[in-house]
Amino acid sequence: MGRNLQTGGWLRPVDLAREHGLSTQAVRNYEEAGILPPADRTTHGYRRYTAAHAAALRAFLALVPGHGHGTAAAVMRAVNEGAAQEAFRLVDESHAQLLEDRRTLHAVEEALRDLEPVRGEEPGSGPGGTFIGPLARGLGIRPATLRTWERAGLVRPRRDPVTGYRVYGEADVRDARLAHQLRRGGYPLERIALLLDQVRSAGGLEPLGAALTDWHARLAARARAMLTGAAALDAYLRTRD
Repeated sequence: MGRNLQTGGWLRPVDLAREHGLSTQAVRNYEEAGILPPADRTTHGYRRYTAAHAAALRAFLALVPGHGHGTAAAVMRAVNEGAAQEAFRLVDESHAQLLEDRRTLHAVEEALRDLEPVRGEEPGSGPGGTFIGPLARGLGIRPATLRTWERAGLVRPRRDPVTGYRVYGEADVRDARLAHQLRRGGYPLERIALLLDQVRSAGGLEPLGAALTDWHARLAARARAMLTGAAALDAYLRTRD
């Protein structure tokens, strides 16, 4: 962004906004949120931004695709408050989450190898099973989440004829684990239910192939976006050195 000759080298909110197709109010909101450092004011109260503010806005907008709005905003606030180490920690946490998501995807792919249904056996029809509490604890979720999944068709536990309690057979536990992993991958309940229904009815794993390919692509896009964000953040940090 070049110098604004009409303002003696200072940049106006509109100068920052135009570069990114934003409104001037959005730029002011970012400053008020601490995403941009405080701007000087003219004697008439108008904001006067600098090249550093422009770099801060570029950094924030570049960080959002890879880290999300909340983390990107927290990173920028930390930098603007002089807490660079906290900003680096937040970035590291995002990278750690991306690595964990990659491990989750790998776990899903591993789980799919065991998704072939047992012939002649419907989910939950086995002689034994587990109850909702132990299954929820094993997955690290609340029992209410399993009940929500049941209403959405992700799991189909049978009911004990005496107690009325839900009993999750081996296939139900398998479906619950897969649902949990796919939810962590960002898939909505409706799509997971459709995938599981297709697997049950078709007797194969092909319906999940496209979902896993898409998941791989989204993780790769996040990783690339993190690199872009890191470069923009480094450029902004250099303006503060």
